[in-house]
Amino acid sequence: MSQRRLSIASVFASAAAVVAVLAMPGMASAAYEHPANNEQGVTVHPEHFVSQKTRDQVRAETADAMKSGRLSYGESNFPNFAPPAGPGKTREEVINELLRESPAAREARLQSIAR
Repeated sequence: MSQRRLSIASVFASAAAVVAVLAMPGMASAAYEHPANNEQGVTVHPEHFVSQKTRDQVRAETADAMKSGRLSYGESNFPNFAPPAGPGKTREEVINELLRESPAAREARLQSIAR
């Protein structure tokens, strides 16, 4: 039986590769994560993040990747996008609806919430 020894260069190369792989996620978020003297070690400032793509561009890329099969198993379960619901009600409209609600309608609404 012969034993094969690892060269020092291969050990250093492996260690450098591991360090590079482990550091990549930190470099990706370094623009909005800053060191802090707390338990987490960082403070997050999402307002410092600048996106280069719009939401519609990301959705189009995701749909294209789903159609062409470029997503991995877990990524292919990405949910379909719901169409925009349109403008909602203002706070005043909702409050007025609740104030004008009949006692029977109020009871029905509360029963549906309790289930």
